[in-house]
Amino acid sequence: MSAAADSKLPGGRTVRLPAVHRVLSDAACQPLLAQYGREQATAALRALLAELRACSLGATGDRSKPSSLPAPSAATAGKDAPAGVAAVIARLAERLERANRSALFPVFNLSGTVLHTNLGRALLPDSAVQAVAEALRWPMNLEWDIDTGKRGDRDNLVEELLRELTGAEAATVVNNNAAAVLLLLNTLAAGREVIVSRGELVEIGGAFRIPDIMTRAGATLREVGSTNRTHLADYGSAIADSTALLMKVHCSNYAITGFTKAVDLPELVPLARGHKVPVAVDLGSGTLVDLEQYGLPHETTVWETLAAGADLVTFSGDKLLGGPQCGIIAGRADLVAAIKRNPLKRALRVGKLTLAALEPVLALYRAPDLLPERLTTLRLLTRPAAAMRALAGLLQPQLQHALGQAYSVAAEPMLSQIGSGALPVDQLPSHGLAIRAVRPVRLAEAAIKVASDPLGALEKRLRALPRPVIGRIANDTLWLDLRCLEDAQLDIFVRQLHLLRP
Repeated sequence: MSAAADSKLPGGRTVRLPAVHRVLSDAACQPLLAQYGREQATAALRALLAELRACSLGATGDRSKPSSLPAPSAATAGKDAPAGVAAVIARLAERLERANRSALFPVFNLSGTVLHTNLGRALLPDSAVQAVAEALRWPMNLEWDIDTGKRGDRDNLVEELLRELTGAEAATVVNNNAAAVLLLLNTLAAGREVIVSRGELVEIGGAFRIPDIMTRAGATLREVGSTNRTHLADYGSAIADSTALLMKVHCSNYAITGFTKAVDLPELVPLARGHKVPVAVDLGSGTLVDLEQYGLPHETTVWETLAAGADLVTFSGDKLLGGPQCGIIAGRADLVAAIKRNPLKRALRVGKLTLAALEPVLALYRAPDLLPERLTTLRLLTRPAAAMRALAGLLQPQLQHALGQAYSVAAEPMLSQIGSGALPVDQLPSHGLAIRAVRPVRLAEAAIKVASDPLGALEKRLRALPRPVIGRIANDTLWLDLRCLEDAQLDIFVRQLHLLRP
């Protein structure tokens, strides 16, 4: 388009759209060219002008978003009306910013679930964040032995720490716990049987099922016992020459209560030793310390599991451990060595960013008395309810003012949960904001109209904020649990509340 294009409006008036070169050469457009590049900016500009032209002619276009171009003055009504270059550049800037906005962005997790799988699970401590930043900027000794000047093993970067913290003979790291289970089974049980209690055939989020993983790994599942009761004799009668493993799976996301019986590891290990069959445990959350010392419910640790006789343990790095997403296999040196020789290990290995984050997180466990202040996950889990109560009192009037009379906002006690399958029946006392829709007064003939789902509409508005707010709706209430809203984030949270005003 080398010259301004004319578009007829109803009544004979014409809007003159500026030429592409006129917009691109304008001083106000130069920052956009510097930031987004001439090719991208030009393409976006051509598309924008085409849409404006279609709208001005009454053709098919986006009529839900009225043009921000200036309206003609009285002096120019009925005459040719220039479409301002500045207005076009403003629209172009919005379009380019929207097109280049990251698909992954921060949110406020006020759901009440600390380790929320859909929100990225554990938040990394500052030491891990700094280590990842360094790994992004520099070449690293990922697989280079500085002492010998030869190729090394990336597992060596964290294996010593893992051995120290778990009591394992050896360890290896893959990209998540599902991969750890798959790799273990494929290495040690392909073409053979794995005995698992029927009550431990779990399914976790994302349709991860133990029977399906068994099949993909090439192993044959041998179920024993019943859904609610399994005895040691059930394992004993199932062991045969084809048995490769006895496996226990931590029931991380549910609990069976009532008339139940499970075989604990100390009871199962002697049976396995007598038949020279290894015992593997999928521990899931993989805590490295006794959480009871911090006032939390007890969760079996990796150290306790190995000390009880497990030959191998698999667990996650981004759950109670508080590190990056990864899966860790720890236990007998000969079995870990066999697993590392499996060609699948290369396909499932982690990169330098994961290892850069994992090492400083593991190092924090050398000072367990300092963990509640240094490890982000533990700090959030042990945060006193009084801190959330005070924060709720501070925020309640501000949110009420923003929402107006259509909703009532109350500071109320609530219960958080750890999440990601850890301690599913245990909850943590918390405090937050409870939002309820206010029923309007209905007049005789003119009923005041309200949305059929006012809480759902508000929840959507919260998600549409510049930094989305994620809450949960239950019992006709929108709950905003403040456990994960810390002081450093408070200013950002408050500054966007005015956008919720009707």
